[in-house]
Amino acid sequence: MKKIIVLFTGLLIGSLSFGQKLTFKIAGQKDTTVNLIRYYGNKLYLADTAEMKNGVVTFDGTKQKPGVLGIYFPDQKYFEFIYNNEDVDISVTKPNFVETEVVKKSKENKLFLDYMNFIAAKRKEAKDLTDKNAPKDKIAAISKEVVAYQNKLIADNPTTLVSKIVKMSMDIEIPDAPKNADGSPVDSSFAYHYYRDHYFDNIDLKDDRLVNSPVFHNKVDNYFSKNTLIQQPDTIIKYAYRLVDKFDPKSEMFKYVLHHITYKYETSNIMGFDKIFVAMVLKYYCPGYEEGNSVATWMTKEKLKEMCDKANILQHLVVGVVPPNISLRDTTDVTWKSLADVKADYTILYFWDPECGHCKKETPKLQRLYAEKLKARNVEVYAVGKATGDDFEKWKEFIRKNGLTFINVALTQSLYEAASKDWRQFIPKYTNVESLNYSEHFDIYATPKVFLLDKDKKIVAKSLSIAQLEEVIDRLQGQADAPKLFPVEDEEKDTEHAPAPTSGQSK
Repeated sequence: MKKIIVLFTGLLIGSLSFGQKLTFKIAGQKDTTVNLIRYYGNKLYLADTAEMKNGVVTFDGTKQKPGVLGIYFPDQKYFEFIYNNEDVDISVTKPNFVETEVVKKSKENKLFLDYMNFIAAKRKEAKDLTDKNAPKDKIAAISKEVVAYQNKLIADNPTTLVSKIVKMSMDIEIPDAPKNADGSPVDSSFAYHYYRDHYFDNIDLKDDRLVNSPVFHNKVDNYFSKNTLIQQPDTIIKYAYRLVDKFDPKSEMFKYVLHHITYKYETSNIMGFDKIFVAMVLKYYCPGYEEGNSVATWMTKEKLKEMCDKANILQHLVVGVVPPNISLRDTTDVTWKSLADVKADYTILYFWDPECGHCKKETPKLQRLYAEKLKARNVEVYAVGKATGDDFEKWKEFIRKNGLTFINVALTQSLYEAASKDWRQFIPKYTNVESLNYSEHFDIYATPKVFLLDKDKKIVAKSLSIAQLEEVIDRLQGQADAPKLFPVEDEEKDTEHAPAPTSGQSK
C-alpha cells in the first residue's frame, strides 16, 4: 500500500509540473514556423520553436525561465510578454500587437497589458498638452498620476514579476537636502550623492528573474555611464566593487553584472579604462581559479587562465603605473640601452616593425616630431624595433634611410639566439626577462604601439597615433595652442581608408 501511495504522489506532482502552456492566437499571420525568444540582459536569444496551426501556436512553459519573452515571426516582427511560471493565453492581431492584445489567461500579462495601455494613454495626454503649450503644472500632474499608478500596482502585487520590473524602472525619489541654520544647503552636491548611493534601491538585487529583462541591463549600463558616475577608472572601480559585492556569488545577478562590467571595460576604446577590466579580473575571477575555486563558475579553467594571464600582464601597463624596464642592444648589436637610464620630462616608448606598412608611415612622422619640436622640450623617444631574423638588416636600413636620431634598440637575432641557449649570461647583468620577451610583457600584438611616460616613467597615455601624441604632449607641457605638425583632423581624413596595423613581433 505504501508503494502505491508513493507512486500516485509522484504521478500527481509530475502532472502538475507539466502545466504552464504558452498559447498564442495570432490573427493576420499565415501558419508558419514561429520562434519563442527570451531576453538575457538586453540581448535576445532563441528559446524554442513551434509550428503555428490555424493561427494558434503553443510552447511548453516549463522549459523557460521567468522573464520577458517574445513571439518572433519570420518577417522579424515580434511582441513581448511576461512569463512567471504560469499558463499564458494571449490573442493578438498582427501588426498592432499592443492595441489588439487580449489576455485570456495570465495574471502577470493582464497587469502588464493594463500598465502598458495606461502609460500609452498618459504619454499621449502629455504630448497633447505639450503641443498646446499647456501650463507645466498640468503636465506635472500627469507624471504624478503615473507614479501613483505604479506605486499602487507594486503595493497590490508585491510578488509579481511585473511589479518588480515596474519598480525597477522608476526613478529614485530624492529628499530635500539637509540645510544649515541659515537655510543654506549642507552639501551642494547632496542630490547627486543621494542619487548615486541609492540608485539601486528600487531593484530587488536578490531576484534573478530581473536579469531576464532589458530594463535591468539598461539600469546597470546607465549607472556606469557619465549620467551617474564620474568617468575616472578609480571611481568606476570603487562603485563596481560596491555593486558586485551586494550579490550572492552563486546568483545569476552576480554572474550577469560581473560579466557585463568586465566585458564593457575590456572592450572599451577609452584610454585608461582597461584598468577597470584588470581590477575586476584580479579581484573576482582569478582568486582560487588554479584550484578550481573561482567564483566565475561559468568559465572553464582554460578560459580563466587566459583571462588571468592577460590581466597579470596588463596590470603593469595601465595608466598611472611604471611599466617593466626595457634594456636591449642598439644598432651596433653590442651597446645596451636602458629605458630606465633615459632622463627626460617625458619619454615616448615606441614599438615598431620595419616591415609593417603603418609603421613605415608613422615612424618618419615621429622622427620629424622629435627633431622639430619634442627634443628641444626635453622629450625623448625610446624605440624598440623588430630585428630578429632578416629584419635585423631591414631595421638598420630603415633607421639609416629615414635618419632616425632617437634611441633605437631591438632584440637582435644574435641576442635572441644567445639568450635562448643561456639567458643567465644577460640576466640580470644587462637586461631582464621582460625585455627578452617584450612582445608578451608589453602586449605587443600589433604595431606601431605607443606609451607616453612622465619623468618618473609612469604611463600617462598610450595607444596614440602620432597626431594624438603631439596634441597630448602639447597639452601636458602647457602649449595646447602650439601649431601642429600633424593636426588630428588631417590624420582622421587620412586613416578613413588606411590598412589595419600588422601583427607585432611573435613570441
